[in-house]
Amino acid sequence: MTRPIILNAADLPEWTHEELRTLFTVLDLPDDPAAARAFLQEQGSRIRGIALRKTKIDAAFLDALPSLEIISSYSAGLDNVDIGAVRARGVSIENTSHILAEDVANAAVGLALALTRDFVNADAFVRSGQWPVQGQYRLGRSISRMKIGIVGLGTIGSAIAKRLHAFGSQVAYFGPSRKAVELPWYDDVTRLAHDSDMLILTCPLSPATHHLVNADVIRALGPDGFLVNIARGPVVDERALVAALAADGLAGAALDVFEHEPEVPEALLRDRRLVLTPHIGSGTQETRHAMAEHVVDALARHFGIDGPRTRATRAASLQTT
Repeated sequence: MTRPIILNAADLPEWTHEELRTLFTVLDLPDDPAAARAFLQEQGSRIRGIALRKTKIDAAFLDALPSLEIISSYSAGLDNVDIGAVRARGVSIENTSHILAEDVANAAVGLALALTRDFVNADAFVRSGQWPVQGQYRLGRSISRMKIGIVGLGTIGSAIAKRLHAFGSQVAYFGPSRKAVELPWYDDVTRLAHDSDMLILTCPLSPATHHLVNADVIRALGPDGFLVNIARGPVVDERALVAALAADGLAGAALDVFEHEPEVPEALLRDRRLVLTPHIGSGTQETRHAMAEHVVDALARHFGIDGPRTRATRAASLQTT
């Protein structure tokens, strides 16, 4: 049986590449854009699947792959993929949002706690020897007594809502449509910000959500409000955020993503009201391993191949029956 030909357009762990090479004929996409275009012109008609991470997939890219059947992405977001063009061609898309949701939700709540209880600065306070001199550290805020708005109640947003419910927070959400959940729904993010003590951003990046959190939304959140972003950097108008902080128009923010990452504006780096992390929402060994497994398994299932993970799952199932 001829093995399906797939395009490797992803920087993945080496063991993942080995699994892909075991199951498929793998063609590696060149890093150089000109070389990549020439490569696709020569080899594109043979490619039936893509292992993807950050490579941009637009209509022109797809035009070079007339036999493409599936894209398996090592990511939650698909902002690098022209979803409309993919669907118009009948190509399947798999991503890993369901796998990373729990750890990203944990990170979001951890950032919210670090922000409202000022853990980062409190740590510095102890390490610098100020505690014996200055005494009691300033009081923080309680997320258990906050109204928290979630922007985007998908898999990750729902996992965050479950955790906040356990803390006792009052949770509402914004999204394009009402979900089948018993939480207040807002169809206007500015109104949600006005009615919230904190916004947690989990929505995908799209033309509709680019700079969704703008100066008006930040103004509505107010000088006592907090912002947590574990979505994508460009969901927030970073200039508006910097301006609001300079005018004391926001109590603080926790940002795991940035508009032009890995570059971070100097004004944000200097501001001690912020908690800043380097896009590590899903960054645990266990989740990243499971994400890589899923990239392989999604391709294997699509082509009816008994892949490494499907074999292990079947063996475990047989042992319990």
